[in-house]
Amino acid sequence: MSEPLVQIRQLTKHYTRGKQKVEVLHGIDLDIERGAFLALMGPSGSGKTTLLNLIGGLDTPTAGSVSVDGKRIDQLKAGELARWRAEHVGFVFQFYNLLPVLSAQKNVELPLLLRKMGGAERARRAQVALSLVGLADRAGHKPSELSGGQEQRVAIARALVTDPTLLVCDEPTGDLDRKTADEILGLLQVLNREHGKTIIMVTHDPKAAEYAARTVHLDKGLLVDAAPVH
Repeated sequence: MSEPLVQIRQLTKHYTRGKQKVEVLHGIDLDIERGAFLALMGPSGSGKTTLLNLIGGLDTPTAGSVSVDGKRIDQLKAGELARWRAEHVGFVFQFYNLLPVLSAQKNVELPLLLRKMGGAERARRAQVALSLVGLADRAGHKPSELSGGQEQRVAIARALVTDPTLLVCDEPTGDLDRKTADEILGLLQVLNREHGKTIIMVTHDPKAAEYAARTVHLDKGLLVDAAPVH
């Protein structure tokens, strides 16, 4: 058996608000295989976005370990973690976070500005990413000229443009109607099945979770029905 892409052991996270300690995650163990499409479900406040942020390197744990592709990201210093995140994680959020003054293509190119890369190569990669999400013909359009579903496709292309190890999605269809949501989820499924992308998606929507190959449930900071980790 090959090593899981993501290995989480005894992961604990709490925040301090004034004098109060707020415990969000309690000793979580979870393995995620390379090429998985995993849905994280649970009620509001169950800790699913916190867990997603820890896997994506947006936050650091209070205790326990997070390994991605054999690297202990919980041990990285802030600068190292930022570099790791830029190279290995593509983020898709509920709100598209596109810059309104830039074309779809220029929005997709943004993560590549952190790399030593010429303008022509940036443009080529952005075109490939837009083609993957079916928007090659909209490259010159600004966000205001696109529908919500198209904006989310641009956001997914931006997440893909660095060829990340992980695609991390937080309620990616939360702002879309059912038909458009199903189109976006179908796209994620294609990226997973045909392009081998490992996808971790937080959702509260059971219909969205049906597109994933595996679903785990969180409740009050605990995994309630994940298969045991050996």
